[in-house]
Amino acid sequence: MRTNPFWDTLEFLIEPEWTTAVFWLLLIASFAVAALVLRRDPTQRTSRHLWTFASRLLIGAMWWQQTLWKLPPTYTDQEDGSGGLRYWMEEMTKNAAFGAQANLVKDVILPHFSFFAAQVYALEVAIALSLMLGLFTRLGGALGFLQALNLWLGLYRAPAEWPWTYFFLMIANGSFAVFHAGRSLGVDALLAARPAGEPRTLRRLILLAT
Repeated sequence: MRTNPFWDTLEFLIEPEWTTAVFWLLLIASFAVAALVLRRDPTQRTSRHLWTFASRLLIGAMWWQQTLWKLPPTYTDQEDGSGGLRYWMEEMTKNAAFGAQANLVKDVILPHFSFFAAQVYALEVAIALSLMLGLFTRLGGALGFLQALNLWLGLYRAPAEWPWTYFFLMIANGSFAVFHAGRSLGVDALLAARPAGEPRTLRRLILLAT
């Protein structure tokens, strides 16, 4: 049960689980990278870069938190194995905006749940890492946009869901991709500033992903 955002955040940060330790490592790494970029590049010392950094860090933390109720091997956080990712996939079969998506989940994904659940979990962990560290953030932002689009359409008719939540998440993640958010106090800023010594194709791929 939620109490207030300050207490809930504190509980999240001190919960005695291995996932909390990983989150703290990501958080420390994020600020360490930001400090390194600030030291190397004075042009990053602006409110725009700080705001972009804070925005992608928080959205990345949100993606990380959303992996915690779909942990493998059962892809749920319930001791009896109920709920979790399977429950929400089942909700998509009943509440998707379009029948094609509902049928895909019902006839293809749910019968092979373990295979697809592992991909969903890995995808959301990758999005969280990308946004929090500012690493290949155009790719991470694009993946976040597509996952939010999937949730928006898949749960569009769910009575307890507010569709605008996922729509706003699409906008946020899409903006990170379009505006190169990782180049604001992220690893992408370090990658983009590397001397142009790599092979041309590799250099283009790096610049495209960042």
